[in-house]
Amino acid sequence: MDDSVDLQRRRIVGATIAMMALAEAGAIGSAYAQMDGGASLGPIRQIDAGVLSVGYTQSGPSDGPVAILLHGWPYDIHSYAEVAPLLVAAGYRVIVPHLRGYGSTRFLSADTPRNGQQIVTAIDILALMDALKIDQAVLGGYDWGARTADIIAALWPERVKALVSVSGYLIGSQAANKKPLPPQAELQWWYQYYFATERGALGYAANLDAFNKLIWQLASPKWHFDDATYERSAASFRNPDHVAIVIHNYRWRLGLAQGEAQYDALEQRLAAAPTIAVPTITLEGDANGAPHPEPAAYAKKFSGKYLHRTIGGGVGHNLPQEAPRAFADAIQQAAHL
Repeated sequence: MDDSVDLQRRRIVGATIAMMALAEAGAIGSAYAQMDGGASLGPIRQIDAGVLSVGYTQSGPSDGPVAILLHGWPYDIHSYAEVAPLLVAAGYRVIVPHLRGYGSTRFLSADTPRNGQQIVTAIDILALMDALKIDQAVLGGYDWGARTADIIAALWPERVKALVSVSGYLIGSQAANKKPLPPQAELQWWYQYYFATERGALGYAANLDAFNKLIWQLASPKWHFDDATYERSAASFRNPDHVAIVIHNYRWRLGLAQGEAQYDALEQRLAAAPTIAVPTITLEGDANGAPHPEPAAYAKKFSGKYLHRTIGGGVGHNLPQEAPRAFADAIQQAAHL
C-alpha cells in the first residue's frame, strides 16, 4: 500500500477515534457479552486465525457436518439467529463468524492494512477453517458473505461441500466495475459514490446508525424490523475498524483504493470470472431492494449441480433473517444435491 493510500486509511480511521476509545475502554466487549449471549447463537468465542482474532459462535454437535454462515454489510451474525437452531436440530455444527470490521473480530497487529478488497474475507474464512481444523463445510451467505462464499467455492472448491448464495454469483473485478451502468442501476449504488468521497467517509462515521438503518429499509422495503432488532446488530458496527473496512471495500471496487500486492494473482483469477462447480443453490427474495443481478444472468456461472429459488412473501436483501426456514432448508438441500 503506497503512502497516499495509507494516509487515506489513517484519515478514515481517525474519523472513528471515538469508537476506538470505547473499544479500548472495554465498552464494546461488555456489550457483546450481553447482546450475543442468547440461546439462539450462543456465546461469542475468539480464536486467532490469520491476521485476525475472529469472534464467532458455534452451536450443534462437534462431530456434525459443518455449516459456516457469512453475513453481509451492514448486518452481522444475528442474521442467522433463527437459521442456526434449525440447522442444529438437523444435526449440523454451525459456525457464524463476525467478518473483519464487525463485532469482536479484531486485527492482531495495528500495522495490518484495514483492507476490504473482495479476496481478503475469503482468506479470513479459510484461516478460520484451518484454526478450527475444519477441512470442508457447507458455506452459506448473502451480500459480502455470499461473495466470500462464492470466492472460496471458485478458488478452493475442495474446502466447500456445497454452497448457498443469495443473489447468486457476486464475484467482481475492478475492470468490470469501470463499465457504466444504466442510470437507474447507478442510482441504486448511491452509497458507493458517497463513500468515494472524504465527506462520505466522515459522514458514515458520524451517522453510522442512521445510515445503516436507512440501508436496511431500502434493501428490504417490506421487512418491518423493530428498533430492538436493529440495535442487536448495530452493536457490531462499533468495531474500531468497521468504517475503515467498509470505505476501503467500496473504494477498492471502483479502483480508487489499492489492495495488497500479495493478493494480486488471486484477484486476477477472480477477474476472469471463474465458474463454480460445487453443488449450489442460489436464492433471491422477491422484494430485494438492493442492487442485485437477475438469476438468468448468472445461472451459467454454476457448472455443477445447481438449483435456483426465489423466495416470495416480501423477502428482501437480508434473506436469512427475513426467511430463516427457507435459508436453512437450502443449506440442507444443497448438501445433498
